Amino acid sequence: MKALLSTATGGPETLSIGELPDPVADAGEVVIDVAACAINFPDTLIIVDKYQFKPARPFAPGGEVAGIVSAVGEGVTHLKVGDRVIAGCGNGGLAEKVKTRASNTYVLPDSISFVEGSAMLMTYGTSIHALKDRGHLKAGETLLVLGAAGGVGLAAVEIGKAMGARVVAAVSSEEKAAVAREAGADDVVIYPQQPFDKDQSKALAEAFKAAVGPNGADVIYDAVGGDYSEPALRSIAWEGRFLVVGFPAGIARLPLNLTLLKSCDVCGVFWGAFVAREPERNREEVAQLFTWWEAGQIKPRVTGTYPLARGGEAIAALGDRKAVGKLVVTIGE
Repeated sequence: MKALLSTATGGPETLSIGELPDPVADAGEVVIDVAACAINFPDTLIIVDKYQFKPARPFAPGGEVAGIVSAVGEGVTHLKVGDRVIAGCGNGGLAEKVKTRASNTYVLPDSISFVEGSAMLMTYGTSIHALKDRGHLKAGETLLVLGAAGGVGLAAVEIGKAMGARVVAAVSSEEKAAVAREAGADDVVIYPQQPFDKDQSKALAEAFKAAVGPNGADVIYDAVGGDYSEPALRSIAWEGRFLVVGFPAGIARLPLNLTLLKSCDVCGVFWGAFVAREPERNREEVAQLFTWWEAGQIKPRVTGTYPLARGGEAIAALGDRKAVGKLVVTIGE
């Protein structure tokens, strides 16, 4: 089968079209003929060996796909050959076929395209797990979302609204602010590009405080990191929850005295491990996502599609923080 391969450690420019053996479904697995593969931040890391998992080369990046089941392994009962599905596969999605765990594969309604379907699972799965399980977000609370125009950020804005929160979106441009408002954000903070000096960091903290209100942000969803995290933490509410989601701007260093003064929690969010450890809870949350989608409360925003041969360009655009919403590589649709 044809695949976009990482054959040596390096950036998106090192990826090239090649051939891999067709996968075979083992027990508990399915093989999917891939129609579309969404691009996510882990794809920028896995090809430079900076992700938690380091597959043997050659391998294809691409962690979430949509397509049609072409083979079913022993013990799989909720899926059959011919089903339209979406799935989280970790890697291997930028290929004509991929095998993955049936437990993280879900039937895709006929009303949803493969392109949109491929863009739902990782970002919205991460965000519902973050806000529900780790942040314990409640109706009426205030949620501050950093990186609110990216894939996970937009998902957090929409899910926050679906859960009844007041949502403040933090983004880097007016263009991205418009996207966040369209997704339902109640207020927006436009932050400057890092690095920040002490005065700039203080000014951003004051901007966050003004936007979230005098009681502070009950939950902060940090999908950015870097110099943005500390100013955001300074705007947290008493007993607030600070969610560590991602680090495209770099791994932050937080002054822990702030956590004492606000009696707040700093919570890690590792959705992939949650899926592996608690698959049934994850399936319940994915079912909730489809319910919200059908009700019009969430909808992935795909802003760019690429053919397989240009998949590296999609990864590069995401890595350069140029993407708004989701980028998708189309393969077999």
